[in-house]
Amino acid sequence: MSAQRGRRIAGGDTRAEILVAARAMFGESGYTATTLRGVAHRAGVDPALILHHFGSKEVLFRNATHVSFDPAAIAAIIGSRDGGSPGERLCRYFLGLWEDGVTREPLLAMLRSALTHEAAAESLREFLSEALVGRVAMVLDTADAALRATLVGSQLIGLAMARYVLRIEPLASADPATVAAWIAPTLERYLTA
Repeated sequence: MSAQRGRRIAGGDTRAEILVAARAMFGESGYTATTLRGVAHRAGVDPALILHHFGSKEVLFRNATHVSFDPAAIAAIIGSRDGGSPGERLCRYFLGLWEDGVTREPLLAMLRSALTHEAAAESLREFLSEALVGRVAMVLDTADAALRATLVGSQLIGLAMARYVLRIEPLASADPATVAAWIAPTLERYLTA
């Protein structure tokens, strides 16, 4: 017997359930392979409810990949004198976002989808520009701050791709502190050399 489709009984949070299903599917399959029907089936709703709540697959994707965090935290991490080098603090913060299930799913959906869909790639570029590269560049006091910040971003995205998307061993199962210790000198060179 299949699950009942259509309008939900009061008390359920259909919109939230659709977002949970969409995050998981975009994260597993990317933008192109994820369908509204597939998301609806996973959420146990009629596909029309997705259109009712979000209007389109693109809007659903943007909502599903939204990551809430304080972008000013990046500048504070780099500018702080506590807990190791700025590169190590930045790497630990970045890995912390990926190790946290709440932020990992939308980040994974964004990264995996960026490989196959231009609008998803644009969302990732905007996220990186605003949340990471722009904040790092603001803190650096050099003429080439934007390039340095972009190199930091490329290193971290490469790390995320190898560790969380491709799951290359032994990197995928290494302790985050160990990974940060290895990556930090490279980030530090971009930040300070």
